[in-house]
Amino acid sequence: MTDAAPSPAPTHDVVIVGGGHNGLTAAAYLAEAGKSVILLERLPDVGGAAVSAQAFPGIEARLSRYSYLVSLLPQRIIDDLGLDIRLARRRYSSYTPVPGDPDGAGLLIDNTDAEATAASFARIGAAADAERFTAFYESTASVAQALWPTVTEPLLTRSEAKAIVGDDELWDALIENPIGGFIESRLENDLVRGVAATDALIGTFASVSDPSLAQNRCFLYHVIGQGTGQWDVPVGGMGAVTGELARVAREAGARIVTDAEVTSIAPDGTVVYTRNGHERHVVGGHVLVNVAPDVLDRLLGDAASAGQRPAAEGAQVKVNMLLERLPRLRDEAIDPKAAFGGTFHINETYTQLEDAYTGMTRGVMPELLPCEIYCHTLADPTILDPDLADSGAQTITVFGLHTPDRWLTDDNNDETRRRLQDAVLASLNSVLAEPIESLLLTDGDGNPCIETKTTRDLEHALTMPGGNIFHGPLSWPFAEDDDPLDTPAQRWGVATEHPRILLCGSGARRGGAVSGLGGHNAAMAVLEG
Repeated sequence: MTDAAPSPAPTHDVVIVGGGHNGLTAAAYLAEAGKSVILLERLPDVGGAAVSAQAFPGIEARLSRYSYLVSLLPQRIIDDLGLDIRLARRRYSSYTPVPGDPDGAGLLIDNTDAEATAASFARIGAAADAERFTAFYESTASVAQALWPTVTEPLLTRSEAKAIVGDDELWDALIENPIGGFIESRLENDLVRGVAATDALIGTFASVSDPSLAQNRCFLYHVIGQGTGQWDVPVGGMGAVTGELARVAREAGARIVTDAEVTSIAPDGTVVYTRNGHERHVVGGHVLVNVAPDVLDRLLGDAASAGQRPAAEGAQVKVNMLLERLPRLRDEAIDPKAAFGGTFHINETYTQLEDAYTGMTRGVMPELLPCEIYCHTLADPTILDPDLADSGAQTITVFGLHTPDRWLTDDNNDETRRRLQDAVLASLNSVLAEPIESLLLTDGDGNPCIETKTTRDLEHALTMPGGNIFHGPLSWPFAEDDDPLDTPAQRWGVATEHPRILLCGSGARRGGAVSGLGGHNAAMAVLEG
């Protein structure tokens, strides 16, 4: 009987696979702690989904192409790393036109004017929900204030998390039972219920009554950030966030290698990659993996593990546009700058959301696709060339819900992209006073400034399985009471089956969105170990 071959000697303390914002966060923390760090990124530039891009040829506009807003990035990470990041707070929470209303009436929620907000509730026939809506989010804020400080600490157990929330009824409503029951018990109006329900459905293909509670986990992450649930605009675009993380990591001594496609990872820490047509390998004392768990399984050659977890399916379409100005609204009493100054909900009543989900499970696209809009340039015009900004041009980003990846293939992606883009535009036009197509600027090639990204496009561009923006189903930000928490990796929610390999991306527990939490927590596990 021969002895097993010895593990190869590490070439680096840490090898990081993937240069998204989480990988960069981990690199910065570990390099600053004196570790030798090499980060391998497949694309020519780092940033992953958190990038800014000149989406339209000949137009000096740097759009946040895939991810848009920031809520879950802890101030602790910003302070620890000395990041020079500015986040702009939006005055308006949301605007939601009443579908089919002949006057175009809508609900405008102003974070600074409670009286105006109450009057807007009354105008759409939902006066009774004005105080209830405030109370609804005060309830979620109490949970956020309890749980938010724990996300940069070792995992609590379920029982410990429940104890610090200190409200068993609220815990049961948000954590133990489908979120639809909580929404229906607290709010009456169909449109108001829909505004609340969207927090549970962004990027998640589920009913609000789904027994899997996938929608509850999505809801919790949307309301927990900063202990308030506020979502802010990154000044300079999302690329400014990852650019700053890359700067700090490099200055701390991390080596960042782009155009480096990792082809395999071994449990002994060996990472093989190709660059400039040559195969190379490095060995890490730890390997931190900033890719989806399904991708890690493929790199490990472990197809069996991939089959043991739920499929990573995305369920959104993203449409980026550049307009000569904001569109006019049917309700002339509402300033478009107010309507587009927060989240603009379109055809997202509670009933429409549920009907869209039910229909799309059968492959039937709704007549009016539920959508929501974000306008970066109202809060931060710096992403535009000064002359373009002075002209009144505005960026518009649309997030269309309940468009599951299961209906796309590589063969039908182009056709489906066109159908989804048409559906998004039709949904928008149903609540506007003028067709949005008439406001599109023209790029340097003479084409309208509009681009649409399907789940399949995200998978191809960013290696996100199924186009899932969370790298897979979200997990609770706590461990189950019987989960093993014996090792640093387990305590920080970044463990894999292999001790030297840790998750550091959105697929880690407490991952998802632009937060840096996967990277922070993996780095803490390495340093603790």
